Amino acid sequence: MTTKTDAPKASPTIESRDQLIASFARGEKPAAAWRIGTEHEKFVYALGDHHAPSYDEPGGIRDLLGELEQHGWRPVEETTDDGTNVIAMAGTDGSISLEPAGQFELSGAPLENLHQTCAETGRHLDQVKAAGEKLGIGFLGLGMWPDKTRAELPVMPKGRYAIMRGHMPRVGSLGLDMMLRTCTIQVNLDYASEADMAKKFRVGLALQPLATALFANSPFTEGKPNGMLSFRSHIWSDTDPHRTGMLPFVFEDGFGYERYADYALDVPMYFVYRDGRYIDAAGLSFRDFLRGELSVLPGEKPTLDDWTDHLSTAFPEVRLKTFLEMRGADGGPWSRICALPALWVGLLYDGGALDAAWDLVKGWSLDERQTLRDAVPRLALDAPIADGGRLRDIAGEVLDIAHAGLAARARGSGAGDDETGFLDPLREIVRTGKVPAERLLERYHGVWNGDVSKVYAEESF
Repeated sequence: MTTKTDAPKASPTIESRDQLIASFARGEKPAAAWRIGTEHEKFVYALGDHHAPSYDEPGGIRDLLGELEQHGWRPVEETTDDGTNVIAMAGTDGSISLEPAGQFELSGAPLENLHQTCAETGRHLDQVKAAGEKLGIGFLGLGMWPDKTRAELPVMPKGRYAIMRGHMPRVGSLGLDMMLRTCTIQVNLDYASEADMAKKFRVGLALQPLATALFANSPFTEGKPNGMLSFRSHIWSDTDPHRTGMLPFVFEDGFGYERYADYALDVPMYFVYRDGRYIDAAGLSFRDFLRGELSVLPGEKPTLDDWTDHLSTAFPEVRLKTFLEMRGADGGPWSRICALPALWVGLLYDGGALDAAWDLVKGWSLDERQTLRDAVPRLALDAPIADGGRLRDIAGEVLDIAHAGLAARARGSGAGDDETGFLDPLREIVRTGKVPAERLLERYHGVWNGDVSKVYAEESF
């Protein structure tokens, strides 16, 4: 989730809805300037007993952040009623932030190609593993804590999380699980124009269930199989209906910046950030804020920073800011952290690939798209698609389209390799027909003999 890592600057006051719409147009870039921003989270655990370290304990999350200063990261502090704490790190590789229960996230820098992205991930993992060796902590690559109850997990001292924890149970039964017990990989990508954004948004939404299936990696809850292959994805179905989902309006004629702005205006607020602190505005209306009628800040109108913060509190399968976020994948190992941006860059950053991907999904109805989304957490590649088929029936074709898109980009490494090799982990999943969660369940019922703790040895970075 978004963490403020820069010193506050003056932000323009918003006087009209038109300014909100224009904020999306400011994200437009020519294709030569398109970049790749990859974000990935991992669980932190103590090597001795696998507990999730608290912020304050010796060798805990605060100490982990501190260890990273020797690698050139600089601390970012936040003040709450409980004091001032380091809650993130900023550096040339982007930013490191804390999810609500201490999940460790790298929000990578905007990079030109997948070779750079994968190298950035490798640097980050080397740094945190070196810090972990000093502190006696490890890092687990899954989509959901396999063995922890909510009560067993710590809470990080971040102001926005306190507000969200109070509001989540009012609007859904699984929102706290989303905050405390999940990890994801996502990629942020650019667009050239409003029409380009709309086409990429539609392809991203329609094929997001395929990403969820290929990366499904969360089959355990509190030490037992939970009946899902991606429980992380299932959690979003009962988190908050006002800010999640497949956004059917994206497929309507005329979809663009204005329609997404109207959607975002109708998403209830969480907070307003003022003078270094978060003000609770949970459930209030940004439309009221735009009129100067927000009850917690009477007479005050929002700034562009307030709008940016608000956009970060909507959680659809694809999210628009000044770039598009692909949000469907469970957390996993280094190879799949590199594979997710490869999938979406291949599909969305080459015109021929984007056209081919759209041709594949444009005939799906609203009901067919929703049925697929609803089935994927449990069935993964066996989820139903249009015409009576299954998701696995098109998975290879989608990877072929992504491969062609990456080949057309022709972005080579120093060794002369192009970007297509980053799809190999996904090719293997399609070849075997088994998603990561299914392999975990095989081991649980086989060599692990029902002992989920074996996952720490096998799935840690």
